[in-house]
Amino acid sequence: MWTSGSCARNGSLIAAFAAAATLNVSASQSAPEMDGLLARIGTRIETFYKRIQNLMCVEKVTSQQLRNDLSPEGFARVLEYDLRVEMTSADTIDDADANFVRELRKVNGHAPRRYDLDDRNTCLDPNPLTPEPLTFLLSRNRGEYVFSWVGFGKGKDTNTLMFDYQPVKTEKAAFVEDEKGRDNCFQLSLPVERKGRVWVDATTYDVLRIEQRLTARVDVRVPWAFQRKKNLPDSIVVDRFDMITRYKPVAFQDPEETLLLPASIEQLALLHGAQSNRKTQVFSNYKRFLTGGRVIKP
Repeated sequence: MWTSGSCARNGSLIAAFAAAATLNVSASQSAPEMDGLLARIGTRIETFYKRIQNLMCVEKVTSQQLRNDLSPEGFARVLEYDLRVEMTSADTIDDADANFVRELRKVNGHAPRRYDLDDRNTCLDPNPLTPEPLTFLLSRNRGEYVFSWVGFGKGKDTNTLMFDYQPVKTEKAAFVEDEKGRDNCFQLSLPVERKGRVWVDATTYDVLRIEQRLTARVDVRVPWAFQRKKNLPDSIVVDRFDMITRYKPVAFQDPEETLLLPASIEQLALLHGAQSNRKTQVFSNYKRFLTGGRVIKP
């Protein structure tokens, strides 16, 4: 699901972490068994959830509207958040969902003002509470996707495993009213037109990068009521929607520990009938909270 006003944005970041186990690979080796590979990744994500609840970072979000030639249109909007992850249940990781929880600190370098939070300016802003993206690789959710082996990485991706994923459901793309009721914003649901690729470290099973794109151009019909209400055309064509998520190792001290954590998310949406845009999220200044009230910086 992704949102737009005169614009559009992705509301569900697909990402993954994992660590542990070992697998030595070479070009001559055969492809790993997918169910086993996915099970290892899923197990490590469950372990990760137990550790990430003690982390906090700064998220910097830059949104830029684009012209048809991809050149900037107007000024970029830059937001700064405190970001953490919370579980919906404290009982078991197996049954709980994880959410990103954001607290807005700055808008374009200063404390938020009323104008900065006006509906006309906030369509590309991430929601304060959004699902954490790793869950699609947990065992209970993998049945919603088709996974297929791609191959071993080459060049800078040496010692990586690659596989693709795609939603199973055959629902049609749809226009959806903005969940916050903002007059200038709307959502486009693209349940089956998306396809992604995952790069996994072949030794640790850490997910290093995830890329997502449309499999073909998508034409989304706009209901008549919303054409009048939001001053939109009868259809919105999505030519391109790309998202790249990258991860980086972050080292902590006292005690020593290194975790693979989000580094950045880059998103590009090219539309006809609505505003094209680019959005970048950069994660930095990770802190770890330990028992006894101590805050440990990396």
